[in-house]
Amino acid sequence: MRGSNLPNRAEDAEPRLDSRTRMIVVGEALFAKEGIDGVSLRQVAAKAGQKNHHAVQYHFSSREGLVQAIFDYRMEQMDRHRLDMLQAAEKDGRLENPRTIADIIFVPQLEVISELGDFSYANFLCQYLLRNSDAEFGRFGGNLPEGLTRVLGLLRSKLDFLSDGAAQRRLITACFMFLNLLAVYTRDLESGRANEEFSDALEDTMRQIVAALFLPITGD
Repeated sequence: MRGSNLPNRAEDAEPRLDSRTRMIVVGEALFAKEGIDGVSLRQVAAKAGQKNHHAVQYHFSSREGLVQAIFDYRMEQMDRHRLDMLQAAEKDGRLENPRTIADIIFVPQLEVISELGDFSYANFLCQYLLRNSDAEFGRFGGNLPEGLTRVLGLLRSKLDFLSDGAAQRRLITACFMFLNLLAVYTRDLESGRANEEFSDALEDTMRQIVAALFLPITGD
């Protein structure tokens, strides 16, 4: 098996989580494996070590509340990195560069794919996007954190030749391209079938994303 530049596993992270966060992380893993509608809230509570079978309802009110909490947790988790990347890009005068914008949107996701020694984030987010993406550009359910809001604003300004719906469609397509990289590559890494360096797969995917996002509209 060839090496990769994926983050190191953190299998000892789970015991350090508070009960609410533990349900978020466990819920993400179960939803990723069985589908968002394929897991009972009682299963989530039990897997997270909660004696109260209604613990999920207590903390999140409903299934949709837990789903949104998982999304919000991950977006907030990435945002410090995004803000740092935005600051560095602004300092270097690269905020108008398409590849820089794409990197700021997607690269911080690499930090969260192996928090518990598995790669459930990508599979969960694919389901979330199919369930929650809006026709309005940048709308994905709840309120987005500062860094993501800023970089999506930069992207929208570069896509001013598109309607809101078309710009959102391109963004969603790019998200699925990146999430496919994470899900497929890490699956192959787990099974010993990975046949290329992750850095090579990442670079190829990011080039595809930039091409898909910023492709100009041409006449017939």
